[in-house]
Amino acid sequence: MYLEHFNLTERPFSITPDPRFLYMSARHREALAHLLYGLGDGGGFVQLTGEVGTGKTTICRCLLEQIPDNVDLALVLNPKVTAIELIATVCDELGVSYDGNEVTVKSLTDVLNRYLLDAYARGRHTVLVIDEAQNLSTDVLEQVRLLTNLETSTQKLLQIILIGQPELRTLLAREDMRQLAQRVTARYHLEPISREETSAYIKHRLQICGTTQPVFNKRAVERIQHLSGGIPRLINVLCDRSMLGAYVEGKNQVDAKVVKKAAHEVLALDGKEQTRRNRVPVLLAALLVVLVIGAAFWYRPWQQQKLPPLVIAEDEVGPVTATITGEAVESGMPADAPLEVVADESRHEEAAQAEAVSLGALLSQADSSWYRAAWTELFALWSVVLPDSVKPDFCDFAKQYGLLCLAEQGNWTTLREFDRPAILTLLADNGERVPVVLQHLDDSVAELIVNKELYRLAVEQVEENWYGDFTLLLQLPPGGRLFLQVGNRDPVVSWIRDRLEIAQGVIIPADDPLYFDYALQREVLAFQRAHGLTTDGIVGKYTMIHLNTASRRDGVPLLSAGSS
Repeated sequence: MYLEHFNLTERPFSITPDPRFLYMSARHREALAHLLYGLGDGGGFVQLTGEVGTGKTTICRCLLEQIPDNVDLALVLNPKVTAIELIATVCDELGVSYDGNEVTVKSLTDVLNRYLLDAYARGRHTVLVIDEAQNLSTDVLEQVRLLTNLETSTQKLLQIILIGQPELRTLLAREDMRQLAQRVTARYHLEPISREETSAYIKHRLQICGTTQPVFNKRAVERIQHLSGGIPRLINVLCDRSMLGAYVEGKNQVDAKVVKKAAHEVLALDGKEQTRRNRVPVLLAALLVVLVIGAAFWYRPWQQQKLPPLVIAEDEVGPVTATITGEAVESGMPADAPLEVVADESRHEEAAQAEAVSLGALLSQADSSWYRAAWTELFALWSVVLPDSVKPDFCDFAKQYGLLCLAEQGNWTTLREFDRPAILTLLADNGERVPVVLQHLDDSVAELIVNKELYRLAVEQVEENWYGDFTLLLQLPPGGRLFLQVGNRDPVVSWIRDRLEIAQGVIIPADDPLYFDYALQREVLAFQRAHGLTTDGIVGKYTMIHLNTASRRDGVPLLSAGSS
């Protein structure tokens, strides 16, 4: 109904778990990494949990699109079955034939075991994924555990991934489930997304459906985040209904008032449903909000010093300063205060008169040379010279220097967590996607290298043209292996131990420096807790990056380093 009104090709906020719409927040990337790890040959269980609507099933479907060629996967979507029905379902998914006239747990297990042995002999790896696993009965869970007993003398024949709501964690924490819980080799709990991620999530889905226009204003996004609690499914429901409401009212943009009305319709937010018991807290909360707003208004002239809109020199010669537009006055900054738009003095000799243009307008001037220019600048920050002879597959070139390309999607929080310079993909006014280099980031200002020129811009200005896509370089240890955990034996383990000893200021004893033992796992967990990482004991890309940073690895450029 509202598609033509907002120039959309399809509905952007359908609750159907379509992998095309998957917004890979930092949490979703970690969750997918755990599932991909589960497709390896470690055996045992991998556990993924999250609240209703956080995107577990969507991640599962994204996983299905990335299955390695040597993996056979059985997917169970309805776990409310008996033990016999579950094993029969697994056999059906894998194409294992059995006698339908004689169906018992033993007969089914026997034919499944023969299939798994044959698959192992052919170099195949078998994975069982159970969605909504919190609905498994204890008897069925026990049978699932027994399936992992199918093994050779050296190898588990079946890897099992359990996906479920938080109740699954409670279920596996029971005393009678300890045998299964001890076989879980990796756990991850998917949290709701943050306010910044909600804004990027909404932009991401709208972009997929054909529009780059700001359909939701800032106040509307804040209201959606508050009402949804960061649950993607609720965000979808609110956004869809809000866009319908804006269409009915003839508005080209969704505002907070429209969101509020939509919330009352789809979330049953009716004041009549409140009892006398909870009215007092609500009133007190409202009073507190009034006081806070009043205080914020009182102190606004001194506190709210936002950077003005971008003004860029069209003639890219010498250090320039910008003219301030009317929005600067609203931010509390004097109208005659210049915004520093820095052109690197080492690159230029003379100053020029500046003409105000938007970031989107500047990016519209891009041509094919900007792509190489961005990569040249990124490599330069790593003290690597990009030869003219190197073709556009720059990630292969990076491997020569022990660097790994990471193409990610996230927000400013994600970038601060990585703390590495990155190539941001920004949207120009003409609809083109343009690469620029982010070389420094603080709380409010981003330093961008745009076609060899350096600019200091307000984060909010850049955000208007950025939908979360970025690429950065990760320095790998010798051997370059990621996702190491207890039980692995690899030269990288020695490197991890050395980095942890420097970062933590401890000595980690080891009988075998190349073996990932429990003593090393304890230090990894302590390091992850100290740096706000997922405490899973697995040394993945996030943990690896933080180890490089905390251990003061020489030659690693930091996004948080002082402004140049």
